[in-house]
Amino acid sequence: MGAAINNPASYEVRAVIRFLLARNNNSYEIHRQLCEVYWPNVMSESKVRQWYHLFKEWRRNVHDEVQANIFSQNNMATVFWDRKWILPIDFLERGLTINTDVYCETERKLRQAIQNKSRRMFSSGIVLLHDNMRPHTAARTVQFFQQFCWEVFDHPPYSNDRAPSYYHLFMHLNKWLASQSFVADDRLKTDITTWFKSLAADFFDTGIRKLVPRYQKCVEVREDYVEK
Repeated sequence: MGAAINNPASYEVRAVIRFLLARNNNSYEIHRQLCEVYWPNVMSESKVRQWYHLFKEWRRNVHDEVQANIFSQNNMATVFWDRKWILPIDFLERGLTINTDVYCETERKLRQAIQNKSRRMFSSGIVLLHDNMRPHTAARTVQFFQQFCWEVFDHPPYSNDRAPSYYHLFMHLNKWLASQSFVADDRLKTDITTWFKSLAADFFDTGIRKLVPRYQKCVEVREDYVEK
């Protein structure tokens, strides 16, 4: 094996991801080959998985896009949804990130939104599925869930392919964002909120129902890595 290639351009790495996807490699194998050709930290496995799914579903351009960079962290929001509708959308101020205090406050807003929309959900029980970010698993956050009597559905680390928000909701959101241009944060927040509210109940129901076969496939292969 030859020497590793140093300092590749971002679009070059994305082009390699798209090429290897066309050769029927999964994202785990693509990340492994990228680390061999470039260097171990050329791109994280989670970011490779993001680009893998983008190229697999709709994206063709490997270059940066000024109008709609979906990996930008300048504007961040937390979105909750169930089989019928979007629950609260909590936008952070530009440049801020989610920590435990912020997430616990978001959970308070979520509980209030559930009370306002469907009190029956409290009597039938609530199961929350979210990823493994530190604010989601911190002791204070866990205490909040215990106080609310909510059950947390276990989500394996680094498994976005089994998270409905990623493989369903955000995939469609990304397609829509790619055709949009926003000149102000307020317009961005308003338009995204309007887009979420425009989705029919069947859209949310379909996304939740996909969770079952995806987890079932994981069980069948004894939790080996799966993409489809």
